[in-house]
This record gives sequence, C-alpha cells and structure tokens, in this order.
Amino acid sequence: MAERLRIIQVNAFHYPFRGGIEHRIHHVSKRLAKKHEVIVLTSQLPNSSPEEEIDGYRVVRLPSRYINIYNPPYVTTHGILDRLKELDGDVVDFHYRWAPTYNKAAQRYPGKKAFTFHNTYGEGVGITRIPSVVNDMGWKRHLNDFDRIICVSEFVRHDLEERGVDASKLVAIPNGIENPPVEPSYQEDDFILFVGRLVNTKGLKYLVQAMTKVPARLVICGGGPEERRLRQQISKLGLEDKVELAGKVSEERKTQLMSTCKLFVMPSIFESYGIAVAEAMSYGKPIVASNVGGLPEVVCDAGSLCRPKDHEDLAEKINSLLQDEEGRRECARKAAKHASGYSWDSIADRMDEEYRRIA
Repeated sequence: MAERLRIIQVNAFHYPFRGGIEHRIHHVSKRLAKKHEVIVLTSQLPNSSPEEEIDGYRVVRLPSRYINIYNPPYVTTHGILDRLKELDGDVVDFHYRWAPTYNKAAQRYPGKKAFTFHNTYGEGVGITRIPSVVNDMGWKRHLNDFDRIICVSEFVRHDLEERGVDASKLVAIPNGIENPPVEPSYQEDDFILFVGRLVNTKGLKYLVQAMTKVPARLVICGGGPEERRLRQQISKLGLEDKVELAGKVSEERKTQLMSTCKLFVMPSIFESYGIAVAEAMSYGKPIVASNVGGLPEVVCDAGSLCRPKDHEDLAEKINSLLQDEEGRRECARKAAKHASGYSWDSIADRMDEEYRRIA
C-alpha cells in the first residue's frame, strides 16, 4: 500500500473566496484527500470559521488583515511559519507570491516544499506592471530553494527556465476542468461570450472596441475593477444594445451561456494558462484568443489566435469564425476532444506523483 502523506497547501485565499488558484487547490485537495491527509492553510476571511472540513480535506484559517485596493485584496497574515511547523507536513505546496507574510514563510520554511507558479512572470498592465515585475524579480531569487516548481503551463515552465531557474526542478502540470453538466450539443445562439475577472490583463477594452465591427452580441460575465471603465467605453461607443455586462453569474446561468454561445473569446494581454478557455472547449465551443502565454497550447487547433492588443485583428478573427459555420463545427469537435484530456482526476494523479517524489 502506498504511503499516506500529510500534504499542506498554503495560499493567501481559499473558499469562500473563489478564483483560479483556489479552484485548483480545492479540486486537487478533495481528490488527494481520498488517500492522504490534506490541509489548506490560508487567511481567515470575514464571516468564515477558523477551521472546517471541505470535501474530505481540512481548512485552517489564520487571523488576517485586508486592504481592499485591488481584487484580490492585499492581505497580511501572521503566524504562518509557526503553524506550518506545528502541522509538520511531509510536503508543503506554496501558491502565492504577492503578500510579504506568505513570501517570508515560504522562504524560511525548512521542510520539503514546492511552489506552484500560477501566473505569467511580470504579469501586469499599466501602473500594476511595475510592482509585479519588481516582486517577481525578488521572488525569482528564492525559487531554486524549493524542491519542485510546478508550472501551470509549458509556457510558464519554459519562461522560468529561460530566466535561469533550475530546469531540473521545473514541471508543467496544467489546471483541470470538471466535466460539463451537459453534453456538447453544438447548439448556437447569436452571441459570443467572455467569462473571467474584469481586470486590465484580460484585454477587455480591445474586445469592446472590436465589437464596433462584429455583427453579433457579446456577453461579458465576471466582476472586477475594470467594470466601471468598461461601462463607460460601451456607452461612449454606443454599444449598449450589443454588449452586456452580466456581472457574476450563477453556475446554472454560466452553464446555459457556455452551452449556447457561438464562440468563446479570451483577448488577454497576459495569460499563463486560460482555464476559462479550457472550460468553454469542454462544452464544444470554438475559441478566439490572444496569441500569448499558455493560450496557444490550450487552444491548439480548436479556434483562432489573434495579436494581443489589436482590436482590428481580433474583430477579423471573430468575424471569420462567425461567417464559417462548417469551420465553427469542426473547431467545436476538436475543442471537446482536446478538453477531455484536462480532467481534474488526471491532474490530481500527476500532483500525487510529484508530492511523493518531493516527500
């Protein structure tokens, strides 16, 4: 019988806060909890309990302070290192590099440890790019102190290797997706879809601009700091009847939109992987995405890639697919087939192998 490990996941946020990192931790943890002891160590959000069990794994939350200047907020959590030593895990996987208290704990932890690199190095647009680059330059000095660096795409792995990180410590294990609650039906309504956070790095202002030349409706799902500016842009361009900011939607509504859109658009400026793209592909939807980061390896031949920050090229790629029904159906079939390889079960199995190697 394989050895049972105590695995500790450390991240600044966890459920009820829901983002890409939190979803990965949850889906991997609940599967690994069937054969290991899994603990998520995180900050205590308002109205959350100090400890609870979720789907078989334990969540330990430490008192924290938050400054809501961005999404996610700036967080300070004290006592992380002391609690890690008390928990005495066989392997600790750190997931966050944008909060000094978490970074210090990751640097000083003396046991077996991994770091999961979720985002593109130096990711950021405008004023946020400066602190992002400075933070990553400082953080890179500590990456080789980890026993393993888990990258969410081959793009991230290759990028870190080129930046001087020890290649023998790098491994690419992508994010997974859950099987959609409905089978791909290739049903189409006359709209295109975006799902994700409303932040600068998603390139949404270029998508809204592109809609001046696209004869279809656009539905944008999600919340974030760019919502006000996007509403202003939509109003200025007179696109109120063509572009809908739907906000955060229920899972039922998202399923309905994913299963009936004509195509899914991801106009990112930076994107380490593109989990929303993989999810849309599982519904059998063709993709138009920026040719950046990990998006090309996710999309493959299931759609079209456009130049980032180029609204005219984006509009051209969208229109080309909208006008080609046979091409859309072929991309849709390839999308569903390709997405079938991104199950959380297979991702959890690969993480299990890596944790055993580290321990």
